[in-house]
Amino acid sequence: MSLSNALSNAVSGIVAASRGTEVVASNLANAMTPGFARREVQLSARPWIGGGGGVHIEGVERVVRTAILGQSRTAGAETTRAQTLASFHTGMAEAIGVPGKAGALGTLLASFDAALISAAARPESETALNRVLTSAQALAGGYGTLGDRIQDARTEADRAIADDVRNLNEGLGRVVALNRQIVQQTASGGDVASLEDERQKVIDGLSKIMPIQELPRENGRVALFTSGGGVLLDGFTPVTFGFTPAGAFRPDMAAGAPPVSGLTVDGLALSPGQMRSFSGGRLGANFQIRDVDAPAAQARVDAAARVLIERFADPAIDPTAPPGGGLFTDGGAPFTAANERGIAQRLAVADAIVPAAGGGLWRLRDGLGAAAPGPVGQSALLDRMRGALAASRPTASPAVAAMSRSATTLAAEISSTAAVGRLDAEGVLAGAAAQSNSYETMLRQDGVDSDREMEALLALERAYAANAKVLQTVDDMLQTILRLT
Repeated sequence: MSLSNALSNAVSGIVAASRGTEVVASNLANAMTPGFARREVQLSARPWIGGGGGVHIEGVERVVRTAILGQSRTAGAETTRAQTLASFHTGMAEAIGVPGKAGALGTLLASFDAALISAAARPESETALNRVLTSAQALAGGYGTLGDRIQDARTEADRAIADDVRNLNEGLGRVVALNRQIVQQTASGGDVASLEDERQKVIDGLSKIMPIQELPRENGRVALFTSGGGVLLDGFTPVTFGFTPAGAFRPDMAAGAPPVSGLTVDGLALSPGQMRSFSGGRLGANFQIRDVDAPAAQARVDAAARVLIERFADPAIDPTAPPGGGLFTDGGAPFTAANERGIAQRLAVADAIVPAAGGGLWRLRDGLGAAAPGPVGQSALLDRMRGALAASRPTASPAVAAMSRSATTLAAEISSTAAVGRLDAEGVLAGAAAQSNSYETMLRQDGVDSDREMEALLALERAYAANAKVLQTVDDMLQTILRLT
């Protein structure tokens, strides 16, 4: 090997060591940067031509296991979905409450039952009768508050869908812009690692909204698809999602009927079957809450409110009451089965017993249709009211099983259903989170390890020193040759 070749080889080694040191320093500096992928310098041997050689820098490569990254995104989408559903079911369970807890449906029913017992024991006591009124109003208000809570959850889910659709469109547009920059930089031989970091971060964010599959394309760009095969981006024109929020929800607002909007892609409404291609993640969870889970919860609460109205509207309980009338009403009017939806929010105590509405407490003792007070010691009506609450009777509502039960038992079933929904959702969340964490652990193995980077730095320093020693030796030999000549 000639001195010139030796000099060239040593210089190439020093350049490679210097570039490697820069990459290691960058890795260490960005160890905590979200979306940053560890870099490695790719080296190759220069061709042995005329006794030459040395090392050639092929480029700087991002260390990412794409298969694990894809699985991590899918698991992350499922975790986000599970978190969203678990939050809803936890809220429902807390709103319905546990029997014995203040404000729970079971507690409100128990208070109403206790007030009826107390009033039946002392029908002459206006205080006892007023307690029946206030506990009945609290019970009606509890059902109304619960129904409002459910509709608030639907409204929140609808708004979240609108936010996610906007973020989807913005994110896909950002991926397109990054694809263009990466293609341009690749064509000019520039470093695209930082652009790829940013693109990965954007796609990671999109995958929380819906599961996304990333496929490589030529010149460094990527195509994006849903896990169900729906095309999001393949080229430089992404699909455009459309959605119109409905505003505040009411019980009568059903999915598929205006103003409740579905999802559109490039202006075309998606069918239920097509929607499954874009389901999963936070977007799919909020559609499920808005259109399935929350309406089902509303139906169960409406069924319990209907039971209260129908039991106390039985003519055998109060023969003086007007047809279809009783202690509880549909916003002051008789209830009809066709108007069950939303009855929980309209449940009200009959004005006939409310002094503030021109009624009288004595009608709790003498009958809602009584024209004048009767003997203050009679308790038969109060006893029958209490019996109506406790009696085991078939439930007419289609929202619950048609079996005989008391009003208290039905409320307990609704509470139990909410608790089971919460436990199931939390179980799914725990499983999804565990899987997601396992993939994140795998990805971190490819991430920046400070100890590993310091070892690489020491190796690069030794390589630099060795090549510098060769340069010094060549220089010494050249100086010797010059002195001899």
